[in-house]
Amino acid sequence: MPFFEAIRLALQQIWVQKLKSFFTLLGVMIGVTFLIAVVSIVGGMSAYMTDQVVGKIMAVNSFELRHRPNIQLGDHSEERRRELNRRPRIRETDVAPVAVALPEGVKYAVVGQDNLTAQSRYVARPKNLLIFTVSEDYFDIKKMAPARGRLFSPQEFERGMEVIVIGQDVADFFFPSLDPVGRELTIRGIPYLVVGVMEKQGSAFGISFDKFVIAPHKSPLNRFVNVHGVIDAIMIQTPSREGMLAAMESVRQVMRARHHLRPNQKDDFELETSDSALEFWNKIKGYLVIAGVALPAIGLVVGAIVIMNIMLVAVAERTREIGIRKSLGAKRRDIMSQFLVESATLSTIGAALGVATGFAFAKVIAFVTPLPAAVELWSVLVGISIGAGVGILAGVYPASRASRLDPITALRAE
Repeated sequence: MPFFEAIRLALQQIWVQKLKSFFTLLGVMIGVTFLIAVVSIVGGMSAYMTDQVVGKIMAVNSFELRHRPNIQLGDHSEERRRELNRRPRIRETDVAPVAVALPEGVKYAVVGQDNLTAQSRYVARPKNLLIFTVSEDYFDIKKMAPARGRLFSPQEFERGMEVIVIGQDVADFFFPSLDPVGRELTIRGIPYLVVGVMEKQGSAFGISFDKFVIAPHKSPLNRFVNVHGVIDAIMIQTPSREGMLAAMESVRQVMRARHHLRPNQKDDFELETSDSALEFWNKIKGYLVIAGVALPAIGLVVGAIVIMNIMLVAVAERTREIGIRKSLGAKRRDIMSQFLVESATLSTIGAALGVATGFAFAKVIAFVTPLPAAVELWSVLVGISIGAGVGILAGVYPASRASRLDPITALRAE
């Protein structure tokens, strides 16, 4: 029997027995629904972590030289914490050797950061803010631009003048109903002139990325951010990912030589990338995907059992039809393929409905909760494939039993 003719007959049989067919494919539908929903939520969380969390902190094709990781997900052992505490700090004197080792076309910026209290004459109470002191290429690397005002001039960077740019939340808090540009914000008793308000950076998990103040690296703020001669990071950006890996190796060799590390000793500094920052999340993601595939398999097993039982009933009900077809010349493989295609078609329809309901379920969860959802193409393909596979496996025994019926005995059946 031609394949498409077998599908047509299968669809016709499903249409005739709508209610029975629906309950038959329900198990497969539920299993695939949860597969799509779980994988969609995990995929959405992964995209959220990559784009909204780490992507807001780490620039594209960039890495940071630090004495310890800036983004730490998960718990560390006590031994790991002690090792991090023993590490030497990155110093101003490290900047020049690192810069010399970088290939042409690579940008770098010196970064210091700490939490300090600020106040203004327009608001009674002070507020704790994240303070950055940066060198000239920082804004270019981070692709940050002012929504109002301007960035620092080369002279302001070089002379370390008392100028700052601020985030949108800082502007809203300290300068209500006012334009902050041209006004002063006092930090540690020193007034700083606001020259720009940066574009909104957004938030992640309810934490705003707009509560910051940025000053030139040589400004007086740097004394309060770090002790003399110490910096928090050197941010390095290359034109491509391949160039980033080469630059990382060059920086590693320079820092190992400066820290007098022997070949058998581990690095006592951190070269942090978005991949290394997401290492813990990627492990969690792997476990969640495995669970998301394994748990719906229970529903698929139940669905396979139901399909097998229903197909056995169908063989019993259509014994006379099988006898007539065999007497008219149908071969054993024709009978077997008919029932296999019918079983596979039934479960594939269930899988397709499961994909649709899983997609809808994921969107509902994304709408009513903070959890994002992103349907992964591979999960749709896996869901449909599993549905077809379940139908074929569940239909093998009923189809084989139907194909072995004796035509004379089958014709006598009522």
